[in-house]
Formats: sequence, structure tokens, C-alpha cells
Amino acid sequence: MKTKKLPLYVQILIGLVLGLFWGLASAWFKFPASLTIEFIKPLGTIFVTLLKMIAVPLVLASLIVGVASLHDIRKLSRIGGKTIAIYIGTTVVAITIGLTIANLVKPGERLPEATRQQLMSVYTDKTSSSVNTVAKLKERPILQPLVDIFPDNITSAAADNTRMLQVVFFAMIMGVALIKIAPEKRNTLVAFFDALNDAIIQIVDFIMLLAPVGVFALIGSLIVEIAGDDISQAASLLSGLAWYTACVIIGLFIHAYLFYPILFRSVAKIGYMQFFRAIRAAQLVGFSTSSSNATLPVTMKRCQEGLGIPEEMTSFILPLGATINMDGTSLYQGVAAVFIAQALGIDLTITDQLMILLTATLASIGSAGVPGAGMVMLVIVLESIQVPSAGIALIVAVDRILDMMRTVVNITGDITVAAVVTATEGKFEPVTATDDN
Repeated sequence: MKTKKLPLYVQILIGLVLGLFWGLASAWFKFPASLTIEFIKPLGTIFVTLLKMIAVPLVLASLIVGVASLHDIRKLSRIGGKTIAIYIGTTVVAITIGLTIANLVKPGERLPEATRQQLMSVYTDKTSSSVNTVAKLKERPILQPLVDIFPDNITSAAADNTRMLQVVFFAMIMGVALIKIAPEKRNTLVAFFDALNDAIIQIVDFIMLLAPVGVFALIGSLIVEIAGDDISQAASLLSGLAWYTACVIIGLFIHAYLFYPILFRSVAKIGYMQFFRAIRAAQLVGFSTSSSNATLPVTMKRCQEGLGIPEEMTSFILPLGATINMDGTSLYQGVAAVFIAQALGIDLTITDQLMILLTATLASIGSAGVPGAGMVMLVIVLESIQVPSAGIALIVAVDRILDMMRTVVNITGDITVAAVVTATEGKFEPVTATDDN
């Protein structure tokens, strides 16, 4: 009798739980950290690297095919306008949710003074790189983010996953150019990229065979790195930030599991369980990798197979979302900015909070290509309301964990917008796979 294979999301969950147990056991029994860092973490690094390896060629091939298949430049501009408008709208809602929760709960006022002093002394040095990055950004011309969209060398842009927006731009231009040339020549090139895209999707299937092991390694090494040699001290620091962490998690939950369903149920007419069942593998990979770009191949595959969103839509909307749509990160910035101000005894006016809303929204759009974007964006937000940027030392201890959670929200937002825009265009296709295996 043939044994039924476990669905992919179940395998990933098993890897996640085993990684959590390994990390806690390593810290509790004081196993040498080098055992995990040198022999287990590399397995997770390989998994993430493989996903990043195919992200750029997948975006390039699928977007060229998608744009060329539209046969109408006006249609492309209409879809692009809808996509960007909805992305901005969901970001504003996310920040508003974060600010509301932070003002109601006041987590900064609940932070013990001893914990505040300890966090500032331990993590102040780790904030310097983000502050230095912001200082360099200030030296750039105002329109530099616009200039950065256009690649001066597509080869170098394709070699750098942080320049995904430049790859998207080139692929769109190539697709539009194919629309304009003779059909016999266009069809030859489109067939090539279409075959390349199919081959890359097959490679995604190969890579996902490693997902359970990769997730185990990523989670296990994360716990070891956080706990260090003294799990009790790490637990003490984390418990001191419990109110702040709870505010972020509650905000992310509301946005992902209450706000997004309003959009995809009312506009795209997709059932609640159908939607989250289809994308759970992408969410789990996003949680373990903390990278929308690394998860992009899985996200595109699940949208096409699990939700019936056609390739011409996913190939444009999802890469754009992985670059400019950061709902989870923006919500976290709203909570973090208020938390830090409260912890430092700084009163924020309504004007300050509106400035947080405006700055975080703009920063989420213009942060593409900046390493450690979330923390850098937060420094920009803090400086806009005259709160000392050194205050980010208060949240560094839990930032890695929250980064994993907000990445899930970022990915869920990308998929939601893809579903909504597809519904407005009447482009849904039959679902080809009901389960994410």
C-alpha cells in the first residue's frame, strides 16, 4: 500500500518545531554554540541561498512573458496603477493599526527601568550601522530613489537581489519591446523565456525538498544566537520587552488575519480557509528566511497553483510587492517609534504621529536596495519626530524574532493585492493544486 506523502507545510512545521527544540536544548544543556553555528546553520544558509539564486531569473523570465502576453501597453499601466495604489493604501492601514495599539497599551511605560538600562548598555553599539546608513542616505539627492529604479548595467543588477526593482524595470521594458516587434520574432523569444520559466519552477520543486532541513537549521541557529551562553539572561531581557512584543504581534495578526480577509473576500471572493491554505507554505518559508525576496519563488508558485492567479499577474505584482510593499515592517515601525518615545519619556503629539504615518509610508516605498531595511527605516522615522535614534537599542534583542513575523505579513500582503488586482481584471484561472505539497 502506497504511503501518502506529508504535505509540504506539515514537513516545514516539523522542521520548525525540531529546530526550536534543538535551539532550546542547546542553550539549556550548554552545548557548544559552535556545534550549531558551524555544522547546522550552514544548511539553512544553503537553503536561503538557493532560493535567492533563482529569484532574479524567475522574475526576469516570468515578467517578460507576462508583459508580452498582455498585448496592450494601456492594460499594463492600468494594472500597475492599481497595484501601487493598493500597496500604499494597505501600508497606511498597517501603520495606523500599529500606532493605535501602541497608544492604547503604552508598552514603553511598562518597560522596567533596569531592563531599559541593560538594553541600552548591551545593544547601543549594534545600532551604529543603521545610523551610519541613514547618514549616507541623507547625503543623496532627493530624487535618488527614483534614479535607482533605472539600472545602468542589467548584469550587475541581476547579480544583486537588493536591486530587484531594477530587474523588474528591465523585464517590463523588454516585455513592452516584444509587443512592438514582428510577431514571428516575438514568439520565438517569448517561447524561450516561457520554457526558462517552466524550468525554474521545476528547480523550485527541487529546492523545496530541502525546506524542512533548511527551516530546522535556520530556527535552531537563531535560538542559539539569541540565547547565547546564558539562557536565563536572554529570557530576562525578552520578558522585559513582553508588552512591546505583544503589541507588534497583535497588530500583525489583526492586519494579516482580519484586514486582508476583508479585501480578498469582498473583492476577490476567495474563502478565508481557501486563501490561507493555499499560501501557508509561502508563509512558513517567509517566517524562517525573514526575506520576501528569498521567498518570492515559492510565493509565485503558490499563487498560481493554489489561488489561480495567472502568471502575467504574479510576475508583475509580486516582485513589485517584495520590493516596495512592507506592511508588516511599517506596522512594526509605528509600534516601535511610539514604544521608544514612551520608554525615553518623550511625549508624542498628534502631529508627531501623523509624521510617523507619512515617513513610514514613504520609507517603505523608497527603501529598496538598503541592507537591513527595517531597522534603517525605523531610524528615519525616529529622526523625523526628533526621538534619539540610539533608542533602537531597546528593541534589537527581539528584532530578529519580530522580523520573521513581519515578513509573513509582508508576503501575505503581496498575495492579497495580487488577488485583488486579478479580481478587478477578471483574470483568475482554474486552481491547479488544492494543497501545497
